[in-house]
Amino acid sequence: MEHYLSAADKYEIQQNFRRYIRLKERFDAARGAYVTSRSSKVWVAGIIALLFALASNFFLGVAAGLFGVYFYTMVRSWLQINEAEEGVEELDRWFAGKKLKFEGSILYFNTDEMLENPLDPFDEGCYQ
Repeated sequence: MEHYLSAADKYEIQQNFRRYIRLKERFDAARGAYVTSRSSKVWVAGIIALLFALASNFFLGVAAGLFGVYFYTMVRSWLQINEAEEGVEELDRWFAGKKLKFEGSILYFNTDEMLENPLDPFDEGCYQ
């Protein structure tokens, strides 16, 4: 059974497809930044500086700065992940309303359980 997309929705589908791909790339980049910031060893240097802080206020400031940098990068990348994830979820709901779904970055009809027929929203043949 052949399925077709509505020609009236062609522009919206194409624009939201582009937006979905862009948000998905932003989400992946933000996740990579979050993993990098979590694996950063800046906090170890902060603990070492905190040990020296017992003798000097300078090292107390250095320790606070190092902890601040570590947590700032983690929180910033976490917020970027959440922002991109919200956009992706919003577009997933929009495509679900059109009876479409994404598997990775490939678009399918909801009824395509075996994921055998991917859709290209820029192909004129899939519009009726």
